[in-house]
Amino acid sequence: MTDGTPTDRQPQTPLEFGRAVDKLRKINDALMKRVERSMDQQANAFSLFQTAINQETQIRIRTEELNNALTKLAQANVELSAARDAAERSNVFKTRFFTAVGHDLLQPLHAARLTLSELMDTQSEPDHKQLTNNISSALVTIEELLTSILDISKLEAGVFVPNIQTVSLGAIFEQLACNIEPVTRRKRLDFRWRPTNLGVRSDPLMLRRIVQNLVANAAHYTEAGGVLLAARRRGSQVEIEVWDTGPGVAPQERERIFEEFHRGEASERSGGAGFGLGLAIVRRMSESLGHELKLQSRVGVGSRFSITAPHAALLSQAEPKVQSAPSSNNYLVARPLIVIDNDLSVLGAMQTLLSRWGADVRLARDLDDVNEILSDSAFTPAIILADYHLDGSVLGIEAVVRIRQAFGRAIPAILITADRTQATAEAAKQFDCALLHKPVRPAELRALMQHLLA
Repeated sequence: MTDGTPTDRQPQTPLEFGRAVDKLRKINDALMKRVERSMDQQANAFSLFQTAINQETQIRIRTEELNNALTKLAQANVELSAARDAAERSNVFKTRFFTAVGHDLLQPLHAARLTLSELMDTQSEPDHKQLTNNISSALVTIEELLTSILDISKLEAGVFVPNIQTVSLGAIFEQLACNIEPVTRRKRLDFRWRPTNLGVRSDPLMLRRIVQNLVANAAHYTEAGGVLLAARRRGSQVEIEVWDTGPGVAPQERERIFEEFHRGEASERSGGAGFGLGLAIVRRMSESLGHELKLQSRVGVGSRFSITAPHAALLSQAEPKVQSAPSSNNYLVARPLIVIDNDLSVLGAMQTLLSRWGADVRLARDLDDVNEILSDSAFTPAIILADYHLDGSVLGIEAVVRIRQAFGRAIPAILITADRTQATAEAAKQFDCALLHKPVRPAELRALMQHLLA
């Protein structure tokens, strides 16, 4: 020792021994805590390691599941795309099918109507006239059934796509009145319609079909009294109304009469022909257009059908008046006409009918025949009658254009077709052609030709 104090002095007294033990105990406790913390850290590290392994396994499983889901989604997208392409091809096929069916079914009916008209004009015996009238009535019924079946099929297939534009109700009313007046006159009904200069936003072809079906339905079931066609402004809307004094519709029938192939009690009692498609077409087309359709009826008193469309101002509020045709029946005498149709039976019927009316008729089945007619410098057609669909995907409009170009002027033309699509109507309007739908009524054809030649 250098200073008299021991460097490693051993405890000498009990008190010193107690202090030394306490000190050792504290040191031991501190060491144990450090060891425990170290073990806890190691345990935590091991737990974290196990957790990381488990998470890696879960990530791998989830990644595999995600990859499988993405693969299935890609496959589903491929299948969905294929299904969409198939649906589009199906719609294209349906459109072509309905166009072809309409043409093929109505073409012979068109020829039959023309031939029957010639036969009716030659009959003098009352019995024979009655027979021809019965045949004519049967042909009209067939025409209405075919048209209704084709319309409902097109609605089912989604072929009808509304072409919304401003429509003049006055023009529709005037045309429908001309068509329905012979029916109401034969049944001795009082048919009234109010001329109007109101316009609406709608599809012109679909709206005309709706109102036509409602008016025809009213005339069919009304045996006494009358039918009224009118339109009135109601704020921003226009309500088109068809009133009748028919048998009325019972409350339990008022929803069912709009179902396909359902014929109401009045139809069953009258024994009328039909598939019960007229009002079904009205409802389907109204829904497509977004027009509200309503029915009010009292059994034994009559019914009121109405359809509401948005009002639209016409460019000119004054309705153009159709010029009255000359009263003489000789307006077609010696008039040169070209008739273009790929059906020989139709050509034959048209030649017989028009020749009887005094016209100088030239017939053509295709553009080659048209060129041959045009090679005759002495022949200048006064009017062109052309079927819309010719052979080889050729359109009658092409023949009209070629003839007009050959003579350097807009020769009046009538397109005759079973195609009732909006595209056909727009094409006729674009090329300044009148449009008639098959089967053509000879009186309607004659009146239109008379108007164009006037």
